[in-house]
Amino acid sequence: MRFIRKTSYTQDIDLFKHNGQRFWYGLLALAVLLAPLGLDRFLLGEMALVYIYAIAGVGLMLLVGYTGQVSLGHAAFLAIGAYCHAWLLNQGWPFPLALAAATGFSGVVGIAVGIPALRMTGIYLAVATLAFLVIVEQVLSHWVSVTGGFRGMPVPRAELGIDLSAPVAFYYLCLLALFLSMVAALNWLRSPTGRAMAAVRDSETSAESMGIHIAYTKTLAFGISAAFTGLAGGLFAHKIGYLAPDAFTLATSIQLLLMVVVGGLGSMHGVIYGAVFIGLLPQGIALLRDTAPPAVSQIPGLEAGVFGLILVLFLIYEPDGLYGRWRKIRLFFEEFPIYRRATYKRQKTYLRTERLR
Repeated sequence: MRFIRKTSYTQDIDLFKHNGQRFWYGLLALAVLLAPLGLDRFLLGEMALVYIYAIAGVGLMLLVGYTGQVSLGHAAFLAIGAYCHAWLLNQGWPFPLALAAATGFSGVVGIAVGIPALRMTGIYLAVATLAFLVIVEQVLSHWVSVTGGFRGMPVPRAELGIDLSAPVAFYYLCLLALFLSMVAALNWLRSPTGRAMAAVRDSETSAESMGIHIAYTKTLAFGISAAFTGLAGGLFAHKIGYLAPDAFTLATSIQLLLMVVVGGLGSMHGVIYGAVFIGLLPQGIALLRDTAPPAVSQIPGLEAGVFGLILVLFLIYEPDGLYGRWRKIRLFFEEFPIYRRATYKRQKTYLRTERLR
């Protein structure tokens, strides 16, 4: 068993709860830093894609997991970040400024979307964000002078003194972006505004009675979420090398939503779990197509169907996601031999407004 004594507010909001966490996070950091020494080009590319998904997941988690606002249109912000970044590079902007501008522009668009969506909740908000995705798809397809329309848009190579498009350099670029995104998000959640987002998620009435500005908090959550997703879009543009409207569809939004649900809503750990899951799932489906009988492998829309099925199963049988399951296992060993059934459920009820670690 482990007992953790907290004697100050600073200890309560500390990123690391005990020295054991510092050790394991340090070991994980060392592993990902040394990963290029043992991985080939293909696996490096897949790992970079996982990091990009995780950055987008950070943005969606802030909106869905911490503010309680559902979005089915986050692929639109991914597309806005990607196209804006690529367009600025084609105009001669340096790579860092183009990426920062694309991130900021995505955040501004997110705020613009969040303002009219303030009065909507649940399925109505989901439909509204889906409608925004459809609008963005039409703009990308028909604004030929800027986006290239259905012909698409080439993405220039990322350069910053060195060629950042090289597999190893791009791997470290995505890893650095993910690290900065996670640190920024975790510190944001420890701030008064971050705690206000959790309060809005739990009860808007209670939050408003405590003086929290509901409209401001929701709008800010949309903007920050869109900014993180736009950053992921800029990196995603370099990953695929050529932009086309069919790269940012409803299926992409479902992938992002599946990532945060499967990983575990309300947990930044869940973002990483979900990103790894989503990054590996297409390879598993491709393997299924190769080994399954033709009656199964030739089913149209198999990938979208598998994504939807997994999402429904997790919502029914494991609503806390992969990280929630890990917390239950960890709690069992931490409290052994006095652990009792439903301990995790009672603990979660008492600490509803606290963020999962």
